[in-house]
Amino acid sequence: MAWSSSRSPAAWLLLAAAVLALAAAPCTAQNSPQDFVSPHNAARANVSVAAAAWNDTVAAYAQGYAAQRQGDCKLVHSDSGGRYGENLFWGSSGGNWTAASAVSAWVSEKQWYNHTSNSCSAPAGSSCGHYTQVVWRSSTAIGCARVVCNGSLGVFITCNYSPPGNYIGQSPY
Repeated sequence: MAWSSSRSPAAWLLLAAAVLALAAAPCTAQNSPQDFVSPHNAARANVSVAAAAWNDTVAAYAQGYAAQRQGDCKLVHSDSGGRYGENLFWGSSGGNWTAASAVSAWVSEKQWYNHTSNSCSAPAGSSCGHYTQVVWRSSTAIGCARVVCNGSLGVFITCNYSPPGNYIGQSPY
């Protein structure tokens, strides 16, 4: 249907409201639940760990925490009271940071993890803990969230895991 200037002011207001709603809607392309779960499960399958599934309760927790970080984009872990494991990701402003970007960064730590000795040889400032949480055998529920931070501070992504993993002295798989 074509819109013309003969439309009523109410029709123009309705159109303007619809356009603004679409513009304000968060972009979910490349950041859907499946976009988070699939790369997790690819990494898990690579080490013969059963697939994990999206969990709406865990995702609600992740979304609530991501909303808290939207104002500052700081890589500060939440205080889940031990309910969830957690991986955080930050990407600078202007980048196309997606679910795959975050999970890829975490999984890239595999290069430093030695499963035989259950040890990490990561260089200073790096770790293996994000990777081991991704593949932690008993962490079977995943919930993640992504926000664009205020003031061009970048993108904040968090994934939470239930039950949590990364227990000292225990092997992830």
